[in-house]
Amino acid sequence: SINIPSPLKFTNRNIYNSRGKKLGIITLGGLISWSVFLLLERWVPGEPARYFLSMTAISVYAEVFARVEKTPTTTFLVPCVIPLIPGSALYYTMNYALKEQWDLFLQKAFYTLELALALALGIIAVTTVTRLLTLLLRHLQKRKEKHFHHSI
Repeated sequence: SINIPSPLKFTNRNIYNSRGKKLGIITLGGLISWSVFLLLERWVPGEPARYFLSMTAISVYAEVFARVEKTPTTTFLVPCVIPLIPGSALYYTMNYALKEQWDLFLQKAFYTLELALALALGIIAVTTVTRLLTLLLRHLQKRKEKHFHHSI
């Protein structure tokens, strides 16, 4: 049985102060992030790789819509990533700690950290590429303007 969270559950406009079009973009992003994760299950072995690829996809989505809506990327990224938070891994990590089952705690804690690292690396990869492309485009634009002014 697959537990598919409702994207509306993760887009409370009172928490994220998003209304109208942005709320729709966030809702769709939450749906996309979980859908990508589930679709990758068929072809990508291992949860960490699926978390990384899903986070990469939703980071690209957030970067694009941040540019379209002229708003910070985090406006879209933070609520869209909520379906990917490894809740069960966090729960079992803490459960083993409370029961003082230290071997199981450490095993689950390292796995939870691995999932969190996969999410973080997905964001870092997209952010880095986006910043490099932005710098390159600015440089090319300045060069073009400089060349244009010299030719007049």
